[in-house]
Amino acid sequence: MTNPILWLIDTIIWLYIYLLIAMAVLSWLIAFGVINTRNDFVRQVAEFLFRITEPALRPIRRILPNLGGVDISPMILILGLIFLDRVIFWAYFQLFGAT
Repeated sequence: MTNPILWLIDTIIWLYIYLLIAMAVLSWLIAFGVINTRNDFVRQVAEFLFRITEPALRPIRRILPNLGGVDISPMILILGLIFLDRVIFWAYFQLFGAT
């Protein structure tokens, strides 16, 4: 059994990863004209996802060079979050010797 705080941190990290994936898919659907942003529900979902993900993506986008319309910042953030998740588990098991 793991620590409940460790479980909560893990769950929050993975929930944020799923939100990043949803934002990327939604932005593709909007860009290709599959989803119309004039729909109130679509606009609200897109704005929610943008407000949740943009503060974490903006610093990464500032550092990355221009790749000609290809945005890889969500992928970099997802890899960073997975790395953070693994480091937290590794540190916990190193400090407390849990198996």
